[in-house]
Amino acid sequence: MDAREVLKHVDHTELMQTAKWEDIKRLCDDAVYYSTSSICIPPAYVKQAAEYLGDKMPVCTVIGFPHGYNTTACKVFEVKDAIANGAKEVDMVINIGWAKDGKFDEITAEIAALKEAAGDKILKVIIETGLLTDEEKIALCKCVTDGGADFIKTCTGFAAGKATVEDINLFKAHIGPNVKMKASSGMTSIDEGAVFVEMGCERLGSKLLVNIAKADGVAVEGGY
Repeated sequence: MDAREVLKHVDHTELMQTAKWEDIKRLCDDAVYYSTSSICIPPAYVKQAAEYLGDKMPVCTVIGFPHGYNTTACKVFEVKDAIANGAKEVDMVINIGWAKDGKFDEITAEIAALKEAAGDKILKVIIETGLLTDEEKIALCKCVTDGGADFIKTCTGFAAGKATVEDINLFKAHIGPNVKMKASSGMTSIDEGAVFVEMGCERLGSKLLVNIAKADGVAVEGGY
C-alpha cells in the first residue's frame, strides 16, 4: 500500500492548545492536496475552516476533549454548535470515570444522545484505550455499538497509550457490524499507518503521516 492510499484514510489533525489560524490554514491546504478523509481541529476554528474549505474537505472537531468528563448536556450542546458552524464529523470522548465505575448504561445513553444531536453527521467515540483494561474496552465496544455511533476510536493523544494492533484486533472481535474503526495516536511511519488500514481501520488520526509524506516528497494531483 503506497503513501497516497494511506493518506486517504487520515483525519489530518491539529489539536494543540497553541494552534493558531495560520496552523489550521496550512492543515487545510495539506489535507486538500493529499486528499485526506478530513481535517480534525479545535471547535473554535470550525466555522473559519469550513468557510475557507467550502466543499473541498470535511471538517471534524472534538467533543468533551480531551478528558471526557463534561456533562452529557454540555457535550450535546458542543455537537449542535459544531454542526451549526459547519462540522461534518465529531469525535467525542467518553466519560472514563464512568467506565471505571462500571456505568456502561450511562455511557451508552450518552453516546446515543450525541448521535441524536449529530443526526446524519459522523460520530466517532474515543474510548482512550491507554487508560482501560481489556474488560473495560470490551464493554465499551458494546456501548459504542448499542449507542449507534459510526466509529470507535482508540486515543486522544493527550493521555497514556497509543493505537496498537492488539486493541484493533479486540475492537474487530467485539464491535457490531455497523461500527467502523479509527486508529489514533502514536503512528510514526506511513508503513505503520498501512498496517492499521489493512486491518480494517477506515480512519487514522494523525498529523505526522501527512508531514512524513511532505518530507518524503510524495506528490499527488490536487491542491488549490
